[in-house]
Amino acid sequence: MRESRIGAWIAMIIGTLYFLLPLIATFEFSLRLKRGEYSFEAYRVVFSDPRFRDSFSYSVTQALATIAVGLIIVVPTAYWVRLRAPQLRPLIEFITLLPLVIPAIVIVFGYLRIFNSSSLIPLTDTSLGTDALLMFGYVTLALPYLYRAIDTGLQAIDVRTLTESAESLGANTFTILAHVILPNIRAAVLSGAFLTFAIVIGEFTFAALLNRPAFGPYLQLIGANRAYEPSALAIMAFLVTWACMGLMQLFGRGVRMPATDTR
Repeated sequence: MRESRIGAWIAMIIGTLYFLLPLIATFEFSLRLKRGEYSFEAYRVVFSDPRFRDSFSYSVTQALATIAVGLIIVVPTAYWVRLRAPQLRPLIEFITLLPLVIPAIVIVFGYLRIFNSSSLIPLTDTSLGTDALLMFGYVTLALPYLYRAIDTGLQAIDVRTLTESAESLGANTFTILAHVILPNIRAAVLSGAFLTFAIVIGEFTFAALLNRPAFGPYLQLIGANRAYEPSALAIMAFLVTWACMGLMQLFGRGVRMPATDTR
């Protein structure tokens, strides 16, 4: 028993060092912009760069739009499949897994082929249309994670009983989703939202091929032309990602809210 615990601790320590040592080395390198001393000059340079502010704010805006559109698509779909058409669940799960199988570069070239300037819906003709196309691409990339988070949340509650109770009080479908289902899957919705946010912030392929000023292409550009600033950006991107993971864990432990009165 004691030897088993010692082996588990050794494995955990080795695994921790395997992940932490490169991160510590990257952080230490990011502090060496000034010769002969440690400083946060690389971080100051990054924060003072207007391209950093523009690209990060653009990606945050895209992330929020992606979360909103993704929830509008996924929550009713997952609710309808679980309540009315459980036989379609394998098909829906297969469709939501496709973005994990099809490379992102293939998806974006397909979008460009369908929505270019010579198509019936020329989204790439305008900046706003290209932004919308990028957002829908992000929704596609986040679909596997967002759908599974929502579906797991729905699995944890009695959807049929809640729906029948709300319908007996005269609630329509929108009222049921907004005031009964969503409050009870709040933790799942927030987990899917934070995962989506992390995906959008670090995505490169879609933004680069659609020529949008997102944070991912900015990271690549700085990495190709600077030495210390990319390390600072890598640490910052890591902190953003882990902040999202921490918030997922925090809200994931939340208690489900009871269904509200729909009268």
